[in-house]
Amino acid sequence: MSEEEEESLMNLTTFPTTTTHEENPSSSSSSSSSSSSSSSSSGLTCFPEEVVDNVLVFLTSRQDRNNFSLVCKTWYKAEALTRYELFIGNCYSVSPNRAIQRFGKIKSLVLKGKPRFADFNLVPVNWGAYFKPWINSMALAYPCLEKIYLKRMCVSDSDLILLSQLLLGFKDLVLDFCEGFGTNGLAAIATNCRQLRVLDLIEDVVLEDGCDWISCFPEAETCLECLNFDCIKTPVNFEALEQLVARSPSLKKLRLNQLITIEQLHRLMVRAPQIMDLGTGSFISTGPVAQVDLERDLSTAFANSRSLVSLSGFSDIVPDYLHTVYPVCANLLSLNFSYTSINGGQFKSLIQHCHKLQNLWVLDTIGDEGLQDVATTCTELRELRVFPFDVREDGEAPVSEEGLLSISEGCRKLQSILYFCQRMTNAAVVAMSRNCLELKVFRLCMMGRHLPDHLTGEPMDEGFGAIVMNCKKLTRLAVSGLLTDKAFSYIGKYGKLLRTLSVAFAGDSDRGLRYVLEECPKLEKLEIRDSPFGDAALFSGLHHYYKMRFVWMSSCRLTLEGCKEVARRMPQLVVEVIMEPSAENITEAVDKLYMYRSLDGQRTDTPEFVSIL
Repeated sequence: MSEEEEESLMNLTTFPTTTTHEENPSSSSSSSSSSSSSSSSSGLTCFPEEVVDNVLVFLTSRQDRNNFSLVCKTWYKAEALTRYELFIGNCYSVSPNRAIQRFGKIKSLVLKGKPRFADFNLVPVNWGAYFKPWINSMALAYPCLEKIYLKRMCVSDSDLILLSQLLLGFKDLVLDFCEGFGTNGLAAIATNCRQLRVLDLIEDVVLEDGCDWISCFPEAETCLECLNFDCIKTPVNFEALEQLVARSPSLKKLRLNQLITIEQLHRLMVRAPQIMDLGTGSFISTGPVAQVDLERDLSTAFANSRSLVSLSGFSDIVPDYLHTVYPVCANLLSLNFSYTSINGGQFKSLIQHCHKLQNLWVLDTIGDEGLQDVATTCTELRELRVFPFDVREDGEAPVSEEGLLSISEGCRKLQSILYFCQRMTNAAVVAMSRNCLELKVFRLCMMGRHLPDHLTGEPMDEGFGAIVMNCKKLTRLAVSGLLTDKAFSYIGKYGKLLRTLSVAFAGDSDRGLRYVLEECPKLEKLEIRDSPFGDAALFSGLHHYYKMRFVWMSSCRLTLEGCKEVARRMPQLVVEVIMEPSAENITEAVDKLYMYRSLDGQRTDTPEFVSIL
């Protein structure tokens, strides 16, 4: 599941509140306009139920259904009765019981927990986001629940055991950046969920408890369509895995961990030529098979995998075997080398065959030359992510403004880019804004504090200003480098569709954040670190916070009294002050602030280092 599913309960909980349309504070108006809308909605409620139901069939997006439910009480109830997919972008924005009362027929649940900065270790361990209260309530209330997607949640083995025992028709489990569970929990899922189609473990921290979970799948033919365990750091029973793959004729996605050798990969590919998405494991050889024979066999296996369109893995790639994947390159739509330290020459030999590629994740070890090869070959590219292999103290890095400029000139259909670098110029960013008009996501991460245009020494204001000015579809922006209030004035003036803004090591004064909070009407997620914004900037968003999913600020210039004032003036907003676990008291200077709207007040599972004001 992509990360683009971001929406709102009033732009926060992502489904309508249990208050009626008349009670919704965001719908309040003068008494005259109230009576007018009341008469209007009374006409709308005259539609027969059959008409309303037929309308709902065509409303597939969450936002459309949210808007539909706010028209009147009748439509509100009708929408609830026909909602089968529930998205909750913040597990503390609503309680499980309230969700159950509102929606009674849910078959699919998406639930997100910790703030995104947990990925950067800025959220202390044991902060919260426990799945237990959700599964305890929903396993009984939703016996037909088939799909669960969890992101940044704490999931225990007992949670997975309960899920597997009570949801007999359960089919899809996706755990994304989750922690707390081990192979015993996976064994319960494999043993009890006989209709399991998807077991997708993405960047999870999986505890090793010595359980042979792969052997727990049914001995008969399975329904498996996706099996991803590339984040598991311990060996699996390969013989059991090979047999499982052989009796899973519907398997389309298979991602292996780093302990699967290239010989074992070959055996699995022979068993499953229908695979469309393959994670290759380590891609190194440890067996006695002669290299020439192994190369021939592997090339044949890839040639026979005619459905393969996505490749990832290659954690310890051996260049001698790289040519074996050439037979599938012409059909590849997605290629993930984000764990592969591959140099520009090796990369060029591969990428020059990938003319259809739409999604590419790489390490910066490919250099600007590698990005130039991408620009020449991959003219259909839609998404590019360039991650750092290492941060050099001298400020030099393999990729720079030259690589970004090449991509902007060759990949005109680009919609999303994440680019880590240690030097950049306004000219390169401006060129991207003019060449890639389809951009919806632009994340430029300059690894260093307050880095200017490295050629002119000027702030990066004009580059980011051009992005928000020229890329009319932009919904997500991450800024870094030396930026003044002028850059934020551009964001406020032109970023009218922005939903997510990330700021790191940037800004001049409170005025910069005020431009954003006062002028970006659709902003839902705001995350800021190491920037000079204080209480005055925080107060400038009081009119908007109820419409947002969350605000995160760390290492800024906030005071405890300022945060308390926000909590006093916005009682439905949960204002959390997060300290380091070793800290004894809250100081006047607040290091980490996390704010979000909740329909059920403050949570009850706060650790000692979290204070809710």
